[in-house]
Amino acid sequence: MFADSNRWYFLAVFLLLGIFIYLLAPILTPFAISALIAYLFDPFADKLESWKLSRTLSVVIVFIVMTIIVFLILLVLIPTLEHQISNLIANLPKYFQYLSDNVTPWLREKFGLQTDIFNFSELTDLLKAHWNEAGGIAKNIVASLSKSSMVVVNWMMNIVLIPVVTFYLLRDWDILTARVGELIPRPVYPTINKLVTESNSVLSAFLRGQFSVMLALGVIYSIGLMIIGLDLSLLIGMGAGIVSFIPYLGAITGMVVGAITAFVQFGDPTYVVYVLIVFGVGQLLEGMVLTPWLVGDKIGLHPVAVIFAVLAGGQLFGFVGILLGLPIAAVVMVLLRFAHQNYMQSKMYGDEDEYSLTNKASDKKTKPEAKVKSKDKSKDDSKVKNEPKSD
Repeated sequence: MFADSNRWYFLAVFLLLGIFIYLLAPILTPFAISALIAYLFDPFADKLESWKLSRTLSVVIVFIVMTIIVFLILLVLIPTLEHQISNLIANLPKYFQYLSDNVTPWLREKFGLQTDIFNFSELTDLLKAHWNEAGGIAKNIVASLSKSSMVVVNWMMNIVLIPVVTFYLLRDWDILTARVGELIPRPVYPTINKLVTESNSVLSAFLRGQFSVMLALGVIYSIGLMIIGLDLSLLIGMGAGIVSFIPYLGAITGMVVGAITAFVQFGDPTYVVYVLIVFGVGQLLEGMVLTPWLVGDKIGLHPVAVIFAVLAGGQLFGFVGILLGLPIAAVVMVLLRFAHQNYMQSKMYGDEDEYSLTNKASDKKTKPEAKVKSKDKSKDDSKVKNEPKSD
C-alpha cells in the first residue's frame, strides 16, 4: 500500500500531466502519432536487434518496411476505394429505388408509415433546397483556410515531423523507457512496475492483437466478396473489418450491407447466400484461428470501454485525446483492478471464512444455554409433579 504522501505525489503528477496535455493539445498531434507508431513497431525492432543487428540498422529496416506498406496503401488501396465510392454514388438512385419499392410497403403495412423515406427524388429536392446554404458554408470555410496560411503550414509540418519523430522515438524507445523507470521511487518501484507491465499487456493485446485481427478480417471479407463479384467488395469488406473491434458488429453490418448490395446488383437471392457464407467463414476464422493466434489469452479492453475512451478523449483533448484515449483507458482499467484486489484483501471487506466461523461459534454458545434451560425446566416440572397435594 502506498503512503499518503506518495498518493498525493502521484495524484499531483497525473493532474499536471492532464493540464499539460490540455494546454499543448494543438501541437501534440504529430508526437502522439509518432509515439503510437513507435510503440506498435518496437517489438519488430527488438526482434531484429536480437539477431545481432545494431539498434539503428534494425530501426532503418523497420522504417523501410513501414514506408513500403504506406506507399502500397496509397498506390493500390486508395484508388480502388475511390473507384468503388464513385460507383456507390452513381448507383445510389438504384439502391434507393429498390428500398422504396420493397422496404417502404413493408414499413407501411407493419408500422403504418405514410411517408416514403427512401424516395430519392424527395431527398434530391431537399438537398437542392439547402444547396445554397451548404455552398455558402463551404465557401466561408475555404476562404478562411485560404486566408490562414498557418493551417497549411501546420499540416505540412506535421507530414514532415511525424516520420522524423517516429524514427528517433523508435531508435531510443528502450533507452527512454529505462530512463523513465529510473525516476520512479525505489520503495514503490515493484508495485509501479507490476502495474505498468499489466497495462502494457492489456494495451498491446488490443492495439497489436486486435488491430491485426481487424486488418485480417478486412482482407478476408474483401477477397471473399471480390470472388463473388460484388462491385463494392473492398469498401464493404474493409469497413466491416474496421468495425469488428466491437464483437459481431462488423460481421452483422457487413452481412446487411453486403446482402442488400448483392441483391440489388445481381437480383438473385443466391448471391445473398454467398455473402452470408463469406462472413460466416470470416467469423469462424476469427474465433478459431485469428484471435487465439494474434491476441492469445491476454485480457483486452471491453468494447464499451473502447468506445467511451475514444469519445471521451476526443471531447476533452480533441484529436490528441482520440489517440491517447486507449492507452489511458488501459492504465485506468489496470489501476481499478489493482484497487479492487486491495479492497478484497482489506480489513474493511473482511473475511468470509472468519465471518462464518464467528457465526458458528455464536451458535454453539447459544445452543448449550438453551439445553440447560430446558433441563432446568424439566426438573422444575418433575418437582411440581412429585410434590404431595395439599388437602
